[in-house]
Amino acid sequence: MAWNEPGGGKPRDPWRDNGGGKNDLDDAINRLKERFGRLLGGGGGGGGSGGASGGGIFMAIAGLLIAWLLFDSWVQIDARQQGVVLRFGEYSRSMTPGFNLKWPRPVESVTKVDATQIRSISDTVRMLTRDENIVQVEFNVQYQVDNATRFLYSTRDPDETLKQAAESAVREVIGSNNLDAIMPDQRVEPVAGEAAVANPSAELALQAKKVVQGTLERYDAGLLVTELNFQNVRPPQEVKDSFDDAISAREDRQRASNIADAYAKRVVPEARGEAARILAEAKGYKAERIAKAEGDAQRFDLIATEYRAAPEVTRKRLYIEAMQQVVGETPKVIDFTNGKNLLQIPVPGASTTAPSATQAAAAGITATETDKGGQ
Repeated sequence: MAWNEPGGGKPRDPWRDNGGGKNDLDDAINRLKERFGRLLGGGGGGGGSGGASGGGIFMAIAGLLIAWLLFDSWVQIDARQQGVVLRFGEYSRSMTPGFNLKWPRPVESVTKVDATQIRSISDTVRMLTRDENIVQVEFNVQYQVDNATRFLYSTRDPDETLKQAAESAVREVIGSNNLDAIMPDQRVEPVAGEAAVANPSAELALQAKKVVQGTLERYDAGLLVTELNFQNVRPPQEVKDSFDDAISAREDRQRASNIADAYAKRVVPEARGEAARILAEAKGYKAERIAKAEGDAQRFDLIATEYRAAPEVTRKRLYIEAMQQVVGETPKVIDFTNGKNLLQIPVPGASTTAPSATQAAAAGITATETDKGGQ
């Protein structure tokens, strides 16, 4: 049977009226409206009831949208914070403390950063000094956010960037100084010609702080270093015993040097005083000899004048004066035995005691006279 042939008492041609029932498409639309109304809480009545329910839903959605716009269109930034606004994920502007307007999400989003919070990192590194000694340095860095935008988006990890910059700065400062400048508490004596520093470690820490800040500014990290301290600077544990031995030897050297300095401070002034005394005596002796020589020269000139006037008398006088000078200073023994005058002059260094009576009798001496006054 063909599809358009009548059968069963009813025509099957789709272009013809099949009995005046409702169109299948209208039925489907009506069923969808009913289901949608039941889903939104409406009744399952006719078309008028469905239209009223649809209008209420629209008004509810519009109210929620307006409330959301009002609530998400402003943001409050505290006095300690900085706000960074992103528009569709791209930096747009920065917000100051107070109430600020913005587009609601997802158009604009705000990230708040505490700009007054003091953050801190600590690290321990081993490094070489300029004089090739190994030291272990424990340092601490305190910092805060200076620019929230740069802090968030200039570097991937600002804290790690700061840590690496601080380690590099500490290595630079420690590597450019000797061990005595880095560890002043281990130094026995100051280096000659080196200016005294109240706290060398604080001075080195200040240098490292300046280097770190310069590095962060080159990276636009948005961080401000407020403090950098060397908490502990010491030799590694593996070489601590050898280091202590070196310090002990240096102390022994300094102790010996102090003893030598004390001895020099005591002996040198004495030697200088003795030298000054000898020099003064030498100058006095010099003046004395010069004066005596000048006097002898003048005396010789006078004697020469007298000698030219009376040679014989002058010669005899000189002889007598010479004998008086020689004999007058030595003991003498005069023997008058048998009417002969015998003058005995003892040899220098021999006994000058006069012979006793027994000795004189044995020698045939009857009379002796001791004259010590010199004639």
